[in-house]
Amino acid sequence: MKRIAGVVAGLLLSANVWAVDGVSFELGNGDYTDTARAGAIWNWDKQWFSEGDWQLTGFWEASVGMWRGRSSIGDNQTVKDLGFTPVFRFQQKHPSGVAPYLEAAIGFHLISPTFIYANRRFGSAFQFGDHIGFGARFGEHQQFDLGYRFQHLSNGGIKKPNQGININQVHFAYRF
Repeated sequence: MKRIAGVVAGLLLSANVWAVDGVSFELGNGDYTDTARAGAIWNWDKQWFSEGDWQLTGFWEASVGMWRGRSSIGDNQTVKDLGFTPVFRFQQKHPSGVAPYLEAAIGFHLISPTFIYANRRFGSAFQFGDHIGFGARFGEHQQFDLGYRFQHLSNGGIKKPNQGININQVHFAYRF
């Protein structure tokens, strides 16, 4: 057990794991809830369907966030959210100027507490978070990213209740 803990600690402390490729920020709302999230991005070194001017690629996004309930029903809570999501993105290969993209993702989230207000309960701390989105990259080196995401979080029926939540988000990222 000590050997496994040592290997995990070594991997986490290695320079490559912490070599972040960018940071992200999101503001959103939906279902009487306001959200804010910050994250770190690690690009994939993989492309698919790259014939022509477009390609499918992606990145890992780890995030921390907070949700604040604002229902008139009452018992509004502040939920802490820890997420990890692989994001697939369809984008131009060698853009100049403003470059549009489409993206889709399914990731994992841990939340606490497991309800946002009196009648919206999530059943478990473990949640699936899927989103679809669109946006544009811009800047001299395509380092800026501004987009919209529609995200749905729920526990996928693992535990009752499974009311889930839908969030509209504005997403901004800066890539190093």
